[in-house]
Amino acid sequence: MKHLSIPFLFAAFLTLFSTSLFAQTEKGTLNGKVVDSVGNSIPFANIQVKKHNLKTTSDKGGFFKLSAVPVGNQVLRISITGFDQLEKSIVVAVNDTATVTFVMKEQSEGLNDVIVSASRRPESLSQTPSSVTVLTAKELSTQSTISPNLANILSYSVPGLGFSTNQTGNSGQTLRGRNVLVLIDGIPQSTPLRAGGRDIRSIDPSVIERVEVIKGATAIYGNGAEGGLINYITKKADKGKSFGGYSQAGITGNLKGDSTLGYRFSQQLYGKADKFDYLVSGMFEKTGVYRDADGLVISPEYGLGETKSYNGFVKLGYNFTAKQRLQVMYNYFSSRQHSKYTTKDGVYGQSPAIGIYGARLGVDEGTRFNHNANLQYTNQQIFGKTDLTANLYYQDFYTIYSNSASFFGGGQSAITSTKKGARVNLNTPFNLSASVPVQLNYGLDLMNDKTAQSLTDGRLWVPDMNMVNFAPYLQASTTVFNDLTIKGGLRVENINIDVDDFNTLATGANGAGSIAVQGGKLNYNALVFNAGARYSKFKFFNPFISYAQSFSVFELGRVLRAAKSNTLSQLETKPIIVNNYEAGFSSAIGKLNFSAAYYYSTSKLGANLLEVNGTYISQRIPERVYGFELQADYQVLRDLSIGGNYAQVEGKGDVDDDGNFNGDKDVYLNTTRIPPSKTTVYLKYTGIKNLSLDVNWMRVGNRDRFKTNAAGKYLIGEGPVKAFNLFNLAAAYQITQPLRLSLGVENLLNKVYYPAISQFYGSNVNYVRGNGRRFNLALGYAF
Repeated sequence: MKHLSIPFLFAAFLTLFSTSLFAQTEKGTLNGKVVDSVGNSIPFANIQVKKHNLKTTSDKGGFFKLSAVPVGNQVLRISITGFDQLEKSIVVAVNDTATVTFVMKEQSEGLNDVIVSASRRPESLSQTPSSVTVLTAKELSTQSTISPNLANILSYSVPGLGFSTNQTGNSGQTLRGRNVLVLIDGIPQSTPLRAGGRDIRSIDPSVIERVEVIKGATAIYGNGAEGGLINYITKKADKGKSFGGYSQAGITGNLKGDSTLGYRFSQQLYGKADKFDYLVSGMFEKTGVYRDADGLVISPEYGLGETKSYNGFVKLGYNFTAKQRLQVMYNYFSSRQHSKYTTKDGVYGQSPAIGIYGARLGVDEGTRFNHNANLQYTNQQIFGKTDLTANLYYQDFYTIYSNSASFFGGGQSAITSTKKGARVNLNTPFNLSASVPVQLNYGLDLMNDKTAQSLTDGRLWVPDMNMVNFAPYLQASTTVFNDLTIKGGLRVENINIDVDDFNTLATGANGAGSIAVQGGKLNYNALVFNAGARYSKFKFFNPFISYAQSFSVFELGRVLRAAKSNTLSQLETKPIIVNNYEAGFSSAIGKLNFSAAYYYSTSKLGANLLEVNGTYISQRIPERVYGFELQADYQVLRDLSIGGNYAQVEGKGDVDDDGNFNGDKDVYLNTTRIPPSKTTVYLKYTGIKNLSLDVNWMRVGNRDRFKTNAAGKYLIGEGPVKAFNLFNLAAAYQITQPLRLSLGVENLLNKVYYPAISQFYGSNVNYVRGNGRRFNLALGYAF
């Protein structure tokens, strides 16, 4: 055997050392996708390479890419709220381009429904630094069993939202004491230029997949969201079937009194074939006479009795590729009342206003039509890592109100509003450093809103107002120290409004009191901000803080129709800018989930509604609104759960503008704005095979802040609200796999009560009772 020379051994050692050192410093790329147990993509999951402080998040399709990862065995940690944290070893190679799929396990049923659109992009609910309530399809189905009225459904489900009116409108049903912006797939339904109070009940719940409620002032969707926003997100086709559907037929009515029976039919068809998917739906409902707990006919004034409602819905989608999709949505909603009754005034505080047989003056009251159309294009990688969502939308709305004697000669008024808009939204993820991933969300909103209010006899009450809104925006969010999410953003509002010349309505015969007002142009420019942080490391304590502003054009129509000056420039038309401060937390301890939030909002110019000599005007004074919300859910047994929420809000106005809201001249904001406290509790039982039972209790509290005027009467919004309690029942029985029987009972104990709006209006004509015991029995068939 030959002996190896020392130079040869040295060279061999040097080669081995160099190879080992090169291997340790060599870098590779890791491509992955995050999905749930059934293969659905999970966007915005947190991905981290342990020991190397490399981080990123999955995109909208669940995909992610990590560069500069040391080759060899690495441990990957993936986490997102609603799923068990996943740690998995993986071998990283230099030239490996394969995509590795990571399957996350859901923690429990329903908790994977955690992605919301508070920032105009999907994000984890646990990382959103604001108060959000999400109503899932299951929760909507349960509440719709009791009543398909969205105003009722939301009042039971959303802390901080006022009690429903039991009427066609939602006037006084504010969110956290301020106006709320209502959207359908991002299309504005509210008419902030002349608030009509018809936006919450603007679509049928049968075509809604989920409802996202962002509470507190926000400018993310623009004008009108002083108290927050409600976004109805419509259904899409079932990806698992080429053809399927759901048919439902039901009857409704009171259990006391005649002529109360009504009926409801709905039909949905949906499917997916190759790259094309569709959903088509139709609904028709006719209600009978609404009666109170004593069997008296409820006043038909803005009532929901003897009403015909229609909803037609179409959504078509085509996936060009796995990352490109074109989708079109159209929804038609109409609700018209044709009553055989007329109103007999009540006596405020003593006896209710009721319906008596008689011919109603004028034309049928209600929403003649509400058309919504939306064309959306999405590209999950339009360039680089940037995603694009682009929308073109159209809304056309027309509603007629009941007869009013608030102007000379009386009559019925109607609001028309047409909106056309375009939105471009881009999302770009990047890393500030290896351990600081950033999501940059930016875009542009363009909208044209034409609104007017006229009388059905041809007289003009509010002239044509033509608004053009141009608003670029930017939002950024990042996660630092693994679990601290920081978010901030801004929006630049540019609003121009053209107002036609007009004459105010006469106050006497032959045009007496009418004022000729010269129209003109109004221009508003504002920069609004938001910032917030949430720490999500611990499930037992997940705190957040936030600051957000909203910008709203003051309800111009109300100012114009009450004009006392002959030029537009002399009227008070300054906008409302709200500053909202909030802190809260959520906790998950075993089977208990609990959350709490405290908020404080201010505005230099508010809009407190006042009644002066029979005319409604807005008091433009500094305001502050504050309150808190609590929510809890507990799984008592496998088949028994209990939960509920509590909300309290208060508001004051600084009349003398001295910065002190407790002076002699300062006032509480009236109850058209500030709802009484609200408590809801639910009990759900599923211990009997194929049967589910839900019992709901709601308590609306007292609010008594005002005194009568010199004539011994309460002004609008100042009547005292006395507390009342309501119990509802929802039951469902699965007869066979496709056949389902449901029964909902509203006001289960048949209690006599007056909704909050009936009490705080303080007038004889509006002193109307709520529904007595009503049932909703339906049979549904899925195929």
